[in-house]
Amino acid sequence: MHDQGGDTAKDTDRRIGRRALLIGGAVAAVGTAVLAQDDLRRMWWRLPSVEKPREEGAVDFRGARWVAASSSNWRMADRPDDFGIDRVIIHVTQGSYESAVKVFQNPAHGAATHYIVRQDGRVTQMIRELDVAFHAGNRDFNERSVGIEHEGFVDRPKDFTDAMYEASARLTARICARYDIPVDREHIIGHVEVPGTDHTDPGPHWDWKRYIPLVREAAERSASPSAEPSTRGA
Repeated sequence: MHDQGGDTAKDTDRRIGRRALLIGGAVAAVGTAVLAQDDLRRMWWRLPSVEKPREEGAVDFRGARWVAASSSNWRMADRPDDFGIDRVIIHVTQGSYESAVKVFQNPAHGAATHYIVRQDGRVTQMIRELDVAFHAGNRDFNERSVGIEHEGFVDRPKDFTDAMYEASARLTARICARYDIPVDREHIIGHVEVPGTDHTDPGPHWDWKRYIPLVREAAERSASPSAEPSTRGA
């Protein structure tokens, strides 16, 4: 499941943080130091009066329903330009779809994923892929990944339906195509595999031997990233 508040401490720069402070230091040190070009490229949007253009209600996966998570549960970014994306992280909600939406909209929760896949195969997007969701319990992995929740419980294999596997595989295939992520178990991982996490999802009943081939099949059917135009508003 998503991290229950652990990411709040790990993502303390979501308002005023290390990179924002570096900008102030860099301005003060003009003429005496040169900030790395990559850092500047990753930080420019944090400057005062700069706001990345957003299209309200836009989704990154065709057919997804948009339901916004609380802004306290994610951090604005411009991925993959500021943070490269090279992972998809699989979660299980440990509850119903409705309960997951409720906690992701709760500003006190401190965590949310980009997507939720329901047992009937419907997909909801709650955070844009270009933004950093607090879902992995590890700041580096938050910045480099897209998180997908799946409705159900880790100890109930019946919750992982055919419709869920197939819809999730299509979603993951599109994410992998968009960011050139290899379709393998090194780059498509469970929450349990994130360093430092104490979560166990997606659990022993998540069928990786079934899921990865489904993602590959979906990727083959839609080999080009342009086959499904992105609706990114930035």
